[in-house]
Amino acid sequence: MAGYLRLTLIFMCVFMFSCSERVMGRDPDSLQDFCVADKQSKVSVNGFSCKDPKMVSAEDFFFGGLRRGDTNNAVGSNVTAANVNQIPGLNTLGISLVRIDYAVDGINPPHTHPRATEILVLLEGKLLVGFIDTTNKFHSKVLEKGDVFVFPKGLLHFQQNVGVGDAVAIAGLSSQNPGVQVTANSLFAANPSMPDGVLSKAFRSDKTLVDFIKGKFM
Repeated sequence: MAGYLRLTLIFMCVFMFSCSERVMGRDPDSLQDFCVADKQSKVSVNGFSCKDPKMVSAEDFFFGGLRRGDTNNAVGSNVTAANVNQIPGLNTLGISLVRIDYAVDGINPPHTHPRATEILVLLEGKLLVGFIDTTNKFHSKVLEKGDVFVFPKGLLHFQQNVGVGDAVAIAGLSSQNPGVQVTANSLFAANPSMPDGVLSKAFRSDKTLVDFIKGKFM
């Protein structure tokens, strides 16, 4: 009997640990109808604390800004986010959206979302898309209007307009606040600056080239 109880306790501990690992790997679930983000609260939590339900209105679940963005920039693209920072009602719901506009030859540069998987649907144009997995295998596809592509959570990915006109895509992300880290910006425009010696060794180049690239991000 003692051995049976011991095995039962071990099983319960393993089960509870595995469940907690799954919970920690995603946005927390809501335990009520909604938990509209209270942006004025001084309480620091993993996400946002909840607004008093009596103070919630339809405006907390609405965003009217997912319109065409300005692509007149160095990369020729514009990302318009609709996450918990724009829609307080997304708090604890584990989902968000972005609209991406691309000029001809425009690129959404290699980047990662540390907290979300992304699923992208192309509304207009033609895109070259791809991501790199942890074995350094490159997975790529050319998308036409209506095509869908998935970028797994945390993996480096990009999109580039390879059509003859502008392109537009909508992407859903599995987090209320997925975060984004643009690789080139993180390496060459960090503040304080990443040491030249680290970058030159990592890219097998010299300090002159590193300084030249850093200058492009100033």
